Amino acid sequence: MKLTSASFVDGGTIDSDYAFGKIDAKTHITLSSNRNPQLAWTGVPDGTRSFALICHDYDVPSKADDVNQEGRVVPADLPRVDFYHWVLFDIPATTTAIEAGSFSKAVTPRGKAGPMIAHSPIPGAIHGLNNYTDWFANDHDMSGDYYGYDGPCPPWNDAIVHHYVFTIYALSVDRLDVHGRVTGDAVKAAMKGAILAQASITGLYSLNPQIASSA
Repeated sequence: MKLTSASFVDGGTIDSDYAFGKIDAKTHITLSSNRNPQLAWTGVPDGTRSFALICHDYDVPSKADDVNQEGRVVPADLPRVDFYHWVLFDIPATTTAIEAGSFSKAVTPRGKAGPMIAHSPIPGAIHGLNNYTDWFANDHDMSGDYYGYDGPCPPWNDAIVHHYVFTIYALSVDRLDVHGRVTGDAVKAAMKGAILAQASITGLYSLNPQIASSA
């Protein structure tokens, strides 16, 4: 299989149009367009009955002590963890592309609804929760269940550029049996034994003005 995007080049910078946050000279970060990128895949193996799509950032700080704090930097050597930005599954086997902005066009305070998708551009597809659900859990204005796509918004004081990996999975089942909350980990567990093939592309993004130009 091969996964491509007309929205960004594999290994290149993701435009702020597809991000949750963008650089602001006065406040460091401001909300961005938060559109989902365009994606397309080819080389689908025989026997494919559905697809699942996952986007994750593997550069998220394991401790938030320094995150977005004036006069401090998130050190490059800090251990990092995964952060899910998009979980979409039960995509029909006849689907081979997702159009830009078709699932997300703006930041939605308190999150987009799910797991079922109203007026879905891909009928039958189901959204999982992304990790903004956890990030905003104690934020009075933003807390809620964040289903679907919400783009990059790394710490503005992080010493490293973040990597956003989009992976499409060709599955041997029509639907996934997901137990409990529909998280990225739950969907990955449900896919075990059903993956026929997979393909990934990676985009880079930073909100640190000192390194953003190198992303």
